[in-house]
Amino acid sequence: MALSENLRRVVTTVDKSDKAVVLLDGPTPHKKVRPVAQTVSRLIWVTDQTPADLSGTADRAAIDIGIMPPAGGSVFRIVEFPPEPPEMRNLDPKSMHASLGDGVPKRGRPPRHPAMHRTRTVDYAIVMAGEIDMLLDDTEIHLKAGDVLVQQGTNHAWVNRGTAPCRIAFVLIDAKEP
Repeated sequence: MALSENLRRVVTTVDKSDKAVVLLDGPTPHKKVRPVAQTVSRLIWVTDQTPADLSGTADRAAIDIGIMPPAGGSVFRIVEFPPEPPEMRNLDPKSMHASLGDGVPKRGRPPRHPAMHRTRTVDYAIVMAGEIDMLLDDTEIHLKAGDVLVQQGTNHAWVNRGTAPCRIAFVLIDAKEP
């Protein structure tokens, strides 16, 4: 499968007779593209409380949501990062961080890259395809397909310095202020 192709999303549930059934099966319909970076984000599922509510037949990804999960909830998304376009270097380093609004942690160093941001979440990331660099405040780490990351509320930016797209699965869980 080419990275630009859509992803199949299968969601299961328990029906009224307590039988395990498929609720949704098909292409992931919830897609956003960031204008300059051309990053493609596909929202898979969202919960708005812990423990999560498993009842109902609604598509819980059929909502307009930013990067962070609802208070007390979680977000599951797949993101494709194309090679970084030269235009990114001309943006204000605070641009993405400022777009997150009031839910960001109150403490932290200023961003050093236009894609740098910080969320009040614990993030589980699995690099599915390609390679990418994760910038931190004064260091960076190179990740490739098969690598996993647990991120705890840190300033970071995802920068693809390669020639091929990188696909990462993210689960973000709301957390306390660090």
